[in-house]
Amino acid sequence: MSSPLSAASGLRLSRPDWLSSPKVFRTEVLAGLVVALALIPEAISFSIIAGVDPSVGLFASFTMAVVISVVGGRKAMISAATGAVALVIAPLNHQYGLPYLVAAVVLAGVFQVALGALGVARLMRFVPRSVMVGFVNALAVLIFMAQVPELRNVPWAVYPLVAAGLTLMVLFPKVTKVVPAPLVSIVVLTVITVAAGIAVPTVGDKGALPSSLPVPGLPDVPFTLETLKIIAPYALAMALVGLMESMMTAKLVDDLTDTRSGKTREAIGQGIANIVTGFFGGMGGCAMIGQTMINVKVSGARTRLSTFLAGAFLMVLCIVFGPVVSDIPMAALVAVMVMVSFATFDWHSVAPRTLRRMPLGETIVMVTTVAVVVATHNLAIGVVVGSVTAMVIFAKRVAHLAEVSGVVDPDGNQVVYAVTGELFFASSNDLVHRFAYREDPDDVVIDLSGAHIWDASSVAALDAIETRYAQRGKKVTIVGLNEPSAEMHEKLAGRFAGSH
Repeated sequence: MSSPLSAASGLRLSRPDWLSSPKVFRTEVLAGLVVALALIPEAISFSIIAGVDPSVGLFASFTMAVVISVVGGRKAMISAATGAVALVIAPLNHQYGLPYLVAAVVLAGVFQVALGALGVARLMRFVPRSVMVGFVNALAVLIFMAQVPELRNVPWAVYPLVAAGLTLMVLFPKVTKVVPAPLVSIVVLTVITVAAGIAVPTVGDKGALPSSLPVPGLPDVPFTLETLKIIAPYALAMALVGLMESMMTAKLVDDLTDTRSGKTREAIGQGIANIVTGFFGGMGGCAMIGQTMINVKVSGARTRLSTFLAGAFLMVLCIVFGPVVSDIPMAALVAVMVMVSFATFDWHSVAPRTLRRMPLGETIVMVTTVAVVVATHNLAIGVVVGSVTAMVIFAKRVAHLAEVSGVVDPDGNQVVYAVTGELFFASSNDLVHRFAYREDPDDVVIDLSGAHIWDASSVAALDAIETRYAQRGKKVTIVGLNEPSAEMHEKLAGRFAGSH
């Protein structure tokens, strides 16, 4: 029997998908725990990059994960404090201090809500597949590179521990998949190091864990136009970088799980999560590809519960089990992240067989994206450069698809030129030079029934052709325009005198 409220409102309350079976619930809970453990050293490291206390990064990861699990548009995706955001806001913190950083995080959230409402998430459809592959591969490289410092100038025992962790994660799933292999690896290596008294770097060496929950409050900055001028550029940069990384990660999870996500809802949700994070004194963040891969690909999570629990467990681990968590060897987490980097990399994309079959332009775009991301350590810059490279290659390829063939009547009084293909700025540039202005008879017909006019550049090219014939006393008749092309030609023709 439905409640009066649900009957009156016409709403049907559906059962959460994580309650569909005990197996799903167990998977989500354990996945959340694994991600929480992996978030701790990452959040502390990103706090160091931003120049803030470790608790600022940990609070951000807690609030981002919890809020986005409710308002986000992509199930099972993990949002927390990230290196990309830390790099953007670090200069602001170094110059003006934490209160201005927190204010910038709140403003970045406002920008993200506005951009999401304006539909900026729809631009993701213009990101080519080769850029997506490059993004994924670059991310795998960055995840691996981030582990290298943890393997330098360390006690020799770190190396066998990492090797043991990797071996456990490879072999344990063959025994059972009930418990995530990364969790088993972390627990086993922690027990070994503590029981044997092996002196290796631990999570506690990264920084002190918080001992209480964050308290909400307004940023301690003057609410003046001068403050806005200081924080606005950083807030806008953070908003754009955060949205791009989140949208790319959401698209990746869509492909992995063969499901669709609400990109606009995700963009707005990221903004809400950053606003809340700012009011709780966090450093802000966005979707995390590494932790998302642990959650979705390694642990098999598919619902919002794992995202919520990742944030909730993070605070519980820090506040209640702080001493235990501090004893986790970094070698265990390094092993988890190395496994994630190998699982994330699209090995098929670099297989010799694939490279032989793939068009050279696609491979160039993929390699360019990887190179730029690895060089700048900025995923947003790599995606933009990769997309622009893909557009240039595409325009160059399509520019040659416009063909012109002329046939002169037997009596020699008229010539008919058949133009076929797509006419736009790249292809229309050569169009003007494809006609025999001097030799042609006085009556010239240009048949565009096999072509389509896409932009003003094409109309300008047709104007230039008519002008050149007119200078020689010859008449041009354009026929065969489809309806959209005719509409554009009628609107713009004759307005580009002297443009060619």
